[in-house]
Amino acid sequence: MTEEETTKQNEEQDDVFQQEDDLQTELEASIARAEEYLDSLQRERASFANYKRRIEQENAQMAERLLGEHVKLFLPVMDDLELALSHPPSDPDCTSWIEGIELIRKKLLKTLEAQNVTVIDLKPGDAFNPFNQEAVTHEENDQFSDGEIIQVVRTGYQLNDRIIRPALVRVAK
Repeated sequence: MTEEETTKQNEEQDDVFQQEDDLQTELEASIARAEEYLDSLQRERASFANYKRRIEQENAQMAERLLGEHVKLFLPVMDDLELALSHPPSDPDCTSWIEGIELIRKKLLKTLEAQNVTVIDLKPGDAFNPFNQEAVTHEENDQFSDGEIIQVVRTGYQLNDRIIRPALVRVAK
């Protein structure tokens, strides 16, 4: 082989090596760009998942608030049933009427409980809690110590952990 042919062959090899280096550089740049796109896509997916979760939570909270507002409409009916049962007629012929009113009250209460609405269970002697109770009066009482409930005037209700209506109570001082 002549010197001219050797030089030409060396130049061709250098061109091939240069092309290989250029392709390798281009490949590395493409891989870096692909990794950047993948990272961006993963961040967007995570952001969308967080957005979706937040919207679902907000919708659930809104549904619970609306349910609470609708339940409030029926609480006066429950109060009236309880009032009727606390003052039953003395006529023995009214026993079936009293039992019927009690069944209606229980049915309404069961319907409320099916919607996670529960009665705030209080009785005389329990400690006053302003979180779920509203004091109607603070009065002197020999039977109860300071801060204890004397009487529940109106029943309170809650939906899950949210107070729909606080209980009205008389409190000892």
